[in-house]
Amino acid sequence: MIIIAYSTKLSDAIHILSYIYIFKDEDLSSQTISKSIKTNPSVVRRLMSKLKASKLIQTETGKAKPTLTRDPSEITFYHIYRSVEENPIIFHTNPDTNMDCPEGAVIQEVLETHYQSLQQRMEAELSQHTLSEVIVGVKALGKI
Repeated sequence: MIIIAYSTKLSDAIHILSYIYIFKDEDLSSQTISKSIKTNPSVVRRLMSKLKASKLIQTETGKAKPTLTRDPSEITFYHIYRSVEENPIIFHTNPDTNMDCPEGAVIQEVLETHYQSLQQRMEAELSQHTLSEVIVGVKALGKI
């Protein structure tokens, strides 16, 4: 059985940012936000640290009142993605194929061309969607 790991950092970061915006007048501690995501507060703190380093949020030491640094309509999924993913490359080839096999020796090179194109299109698509779209959807469906 093959287990493929996947990252929820992008969705968790979008969740954090929208929570900060929607509940700006409430308790915005990592403890509170972590309950909404159903994760450990340390996960929220790590993601918020990355969002702060990317200048998407600002925080003050000792205060649980993070704020967005710009309007949600100006924060794209791409900005968030690049902020929280250590390795933003989605598609990877298997580096351990049989080099004695005519296919195994060249398949990585062939796939890399396709994967680069897919990565570029995915990043372009991420740039087309904003945090404000999520906030509007959450408010509508969540009746907030």
